[in-house]
Amino acid sequence: MSHQSELISEDILAYLAQHERKELLRFLTCGNVDDGKSTLIGRLLHDSKMIYEDHLEAITRDSKKSGTTGEEVDLALLVDGLQAEREQGITIDVAYRYFSTAKRKFIIADTPGHEQYTRNMATGASTCDLAIILVDARYGVQTQTRRHSYIASLLGIKHIVVAINKMDLKGFDEGVFEQIKADYLKFAEAISLKPTTLAFVPMSALKGDNVVNRSEQSPWYTGQTLMEILETVEVAADRNFDDLRFPVQYVNRPNLNFRGFAGTLASGVVHKGDEVVVLPSGKSSRVKSIVTFEGELEHAGPGQAVTLTMEDEIDISRGDLLVHAANVPTVSDSFEAMLVWMAEEPMLPGKKYDIKRATSYVPGSIASIVHKVDVNTLAEGPGSALQLNEIGKVKVSLDSAIALDGYDSNRTTGAFIIIDRLTNGTVGAGMIIAPAAVTQGGKAHGRSAHVTTEERAQRFGQQPATVLFSGLSGAGKSTLAYAVERKLFDMGRAVFVLDGQNLRHDLNKGLPQDRAGRTENWRRAAHVARQFNEAGLVTLAAFVAPDAAGREQARDLIGADRLLTVYVQASPLVCRERDPQGLYAADQDNIPGESFPYDVPLNADLVIDTQASSVDEGVKQVLELLRSRGAI
Repeated sequence: MSHQSELISEDILAYLAQHERKELLRFLTCGNVDDGKSTLIGRLLHDSKMIYEDHLEAITRDSKKSGTTGEEVDLALLVDGLQAEREQGITIDVAYRYFSTAKRKFIIADTPGHEQYTRNMATGASTCDLAIILVDARYGVQTQTRRHSYIASLLGIKHIVVAINKMDLKGFDEGVFEQIKADYLKFAEAISLKPTTLAFVPMSALKGDNVVNRSEQSPWYTGQTLMEILETVEVAADRNFDDLRFPVQYVNRPNLNFRGFAGTLASGVVHKGDEVVVLPSGKSSRVKSIVTFEGELEHAGPGQAVTLTMEDEIDISRGDLLVHAANVPTVSDSFEAMLVWMAEEPMLPGKKYDIKRATSYVPGSIASIVHKVDVNTLAEGPGSALQLNEIGKVKVSLDSAIALDGYDSNRTTGAFIIIDRLTNGTVGAGMIIAPAAVTQGGKAHGRSAHVTTEERAQRFGQQPATVLFSGLSGAGKSTLAYAVERKLFDMGRAVFVLDGQNLRHDLNKGLPQDRAGRTENWRRAAHVARQFNEAGLVTLAAFVAPDAAGREQARDLIGADRLLTVYVQASPLVCRERDPQGLYAADQDNIPGESFPYDVPLNADLVIDTQASSVDEGVKQVLELLRSRGAI
């Protein structure tokens, strides 16, 4: 009896060992609410015999109560386990499911397909080898098909299966299948989508045609079923064996005689005796040993967790990258990347974030947005901030240099996440496009030593401008200027108010308050406004500026395309009642419009009557003016 038990035990261990050695395929299912994603996953689980009997009974019961498939078992209920989801008929978050067949182990990332869940799809896609893009045979290639394909391509998924579902509703018409296939190939060419594998499968997830079992309904289709593709697609070759990249996770010092560097090989193969370089420091040594829990190895490859020891006592710490001496990536503190924004709070250029790449944590910021991508049309356009679920090409600036790879060649060292320093939450995920020019000896290659106006405009995501708020004393110029400043600042803009009254305390101290003094007050301030514009700022200037000729001189100085004049209008009687500075109460000989003429700006870009409009309405009008001129 004991001998029989030993045999059973050996069989179990052999089975487990065989199962452990099976290759793992991670795949993503993308589709919208009614595309049949949940039904497809349910069908894969059902037909590959991955459902327990009692689970199937429960699903059969639920199908009669809340299913949508009439007499048949609603396999979607296998996936949409939450009651709230069943009631809405919508899958909200990323759900990971595991199953296996005799040939392979699988992890499915089931993600919602709506554009407001772009971040969820990016999260699911980031670790996947293959994407199943569901297309409803009744509608063909839709906006969401393009969106899902673009995100899958952006996240570096090299194998794509276009599952043309609900073919039973089109009578398994070969013409329908071929037309959808042609449409998709045309679109794929337009966005330069070149996956290693691109397969098209006509199927019905509901009926099970060509999902796991071959369908008799489509004798014209000679390709593989979906499951056959999943079981045989070649993913081992996707790994990068050429470039050694070993991010150091931690330094292992159990005793004085051992100092090892633990981590997981992101790519490449390391051998004992290899010469390696530590980045970013550039120091080099040779690999003395490759240590694992099971013992020492002669070599290790991608995905293996090992501890390396060195021949020399060189300084290596967490976050460093070990590479082969003959294959060293660029080390830089700036680079371009595609960024998916994942937080409710928008991404603002210049704001300080923590950038985590592999095992390194470096403070940095998004220097500028090169362009935003509309996830529905895939059109590129300008942008000054990234909102939740938006994607953009950005320039990233780090406080210290790190070794960089492009995401297309290395999905570990070419990817990073952005962490909010206040909440410690992940707010963005990025894919490095290509390393920027290396900076050496304080000189940036290919760039001028002077910062240009264009570079500042890119950094701030705005064009510099000066808004002159001109009007009588008490008309509401400063009130409006400060309200506009608050609104622009909260929008992430670089903005500053030059207040004529405040400048009289320092720069323009001693100037009289007569017509000539007020004209000079504005003339000097115009020079400051011009400097602020050169620094890339939007300047809001609140001055009486009573002289039309003086305002014209300022226009020549600042630039006709940069200076916008807002005439802030109120009647002399209302201005006298408001009297914010006590000017009218003092009854002196320096009241604009009474003691001396005030030239009304006849060619003002905007007139705001503060008696008829609220401050909020005035702010909206000024922002519209700035937008129409391309400043913000």
